[in-house]
Amino acid sequence: MKKVAIIPLRAGSKGIPQKNKKKMLGRPLFSWSLGEAIKSRLDEVYVFTDDEGIIDYVTKEYQWTDKVKVMRRSAESASDTASTEDAMVEFSSKINEDYDLMVLLQATSPLVTAVDINNTIEAVENGKDAALTLVHTKRFIWNREGQSLNYDYMQRPRRQDFDEGLMIENGAVYATTKAQFLSSKNRIGGDIAVVEMPEDTLYEIDEAEDWLVIERLLANRLQKEKGALGQIKLLVLDVDGVFTDCKVTNNASGEFSKTFSMKDGMGLEILRQNGVEVAVMTSETSDVVKSRMDKLQIKDLYMGVKDKYSRINDVLKEKGLSRSDMAYIGDDVNDLANIASVGLGACPADAVAEVKAGADLLLSNTGGNGAIRELVDFIIKHNKRFN
Repeated sequence: MKKVAIIPLRAGSKGIPQKNKKKMLGRPLFSWSLGEAIKSRLDEVYVFTDDEGIIDYVTKEYQWTDKVKVMRRSAESASDTASTEDAMVEFSSKINEDYDLMVLLQATSPLVTAVDINNTIEAVENGKDAALTLVHTKRFIWNREGQSLNYDYMQRPRRQDFDEGLMIENGAVYATTKAQFLSSKNRIGGDIAVVEMPEDTLYEIDEAEDWLVIERLLANRLQKEKGALGQIKLLVLDVDGVFTDCKVTNNASGEFSKTFSMKDGMGLEILRQNGVEVAVMTSETSDVVKSRMDKLQIKDLYMGVKDKYSRINDVLKEKGLSRSDMAYIGDDVNDLANIASVGLGACPADAVAEVKAGADLLLSNTGGNGAIRELVDFIIKHNKRFN
């Protein structure tokens, strides 16, 4: 059964301008759903958009996986009056109905996980025509006429005893067979399965106030999923603001030089000698950085990476490691997701305030001035506990 997903994104957004590209914990909003889709059992994931910036970003950023594709959405299906179903119909036609099961994912539900996607797929594979994710909430519902709809207010139950409650769509995942969709032109229909997700996933991003709530929920979830810190087996480092003091000398041709600490370089050599792997990941592409990492004999160098969170997931899978096995050091908001989710998230003394607030370890040295060497010493002492 060929399983494809569509993540429809519009360039226009009235409530929150440029919402789909706005950074949540340092990642574009849509990349949270996309990253989980990559980890799921889906065969192909299509970002379906009219936004040129997103098209360019996805085309360049996800070359490391053949699962992610980007497809241009027409102006008609991306208009203010077009429905999501309009986009799905256009998408289905553009891929010549080459699928058995289609999944709809929405960027406004960044709390979705690969497990939720897989559960929804499995529900359809088990013989249903469609499936959707819901949240079980124990709310007492009334209408505008002052009538209680789902309970008797004269015999008000305790909330913990209100087992019936309500099942409410959270807008995160929808799945449908090809036959059902081509027949109804609707995301769900026929014999429908429901898949329950945690109550906090009821939140969707429609207004600016929703953003703050969901960002906090997402940060809390990353912290909870970290697990207990054990022996550190991998250190991943950002470059600018970590290896360097964030300053760069430019000539007419562009980047000319950066300054690196020799003590930091020696520290990384000592760390490798103590059995800890070292990888470097940066959003920039720089001959200067490549030259320095070659000198340090760091083979795992990943340059030009904007979505570091998803790329690290892929690296960990290749190495057979988990996030609790690694340490990460960064200094700016694009490092936040990783700092919050790994076994040990560290930052230099001069990191931005948001990163300092989310880090497990705030170093006393600044970037390019001993922060790496300080972290290396910490990791070596920490790992000795397990010997």
